[in-house]
Amino acid sequence: MRRVSYAMGVSLDGYIVGPDGAFDWTEPDEEVFRFVTDEERGVGVHLLGRRLYETMLYWETADQDPSLDAPLLEWAALWKSLPKVVFSTTLSEVRGNARPASGGLAEEVERWRAEPGEGDIAIGGATLAAQAAELGLIDEYRVRVHPVLVGGGTPFFPHRERHVDLELVDHRVFGSGVASLRYRVKR
Repeated sequence: MRRVSYAMGVSLDGYIVGPDGAFDWTEPDEEVFRFVTDEERGVGVHLLGRRLYETMLYWETADQDPSLDAPLLEWAALWKSLPKVVFSTTLSEVRGNARPASGGLAEEVERWRAEPGEGDIAIGGATLAAQAAELGLIDEYRVRVHPVLVGGGTPFFPHRERHVDLELVDHRVFGSGVASLRYRVKR
């Protein structure tokens, strides 16, 4: 059965976006970028909230940007081909290899788990991930901790009273000081 994973870059104080809406501090160096690209190869479908979908729209046509180097073109091709399901109450249309969600989050996850195929079901966006966590749908948390304190913003983890036991299954520290931590939910 496909796993549901939630992966994002996060500040040491737990935010994916700072109080000013910026997340440029998550821009990876070459080593981290390669790691993230390789990790994305293990994704079979990406379930995204509206804000993350809009942020990632650039990558649907990035292959047409002549200034991109080979690693960025590789990422663009990978992202463009990946099926995406967008959860939004305000978007009436989506582009690229995406479709609007046709049901609730739990229904979409179960649909993708039942379909043949490989690759994780990736949850993207803090709001959608908070809903998935509340429903007990997330099997794995993948956190790339950046050596920065941003002092507020959008938290990686929802601030809800919920206890979840996790098991560390992998970790790696990069030369830049970024630490990648992969935790599996204990069931």
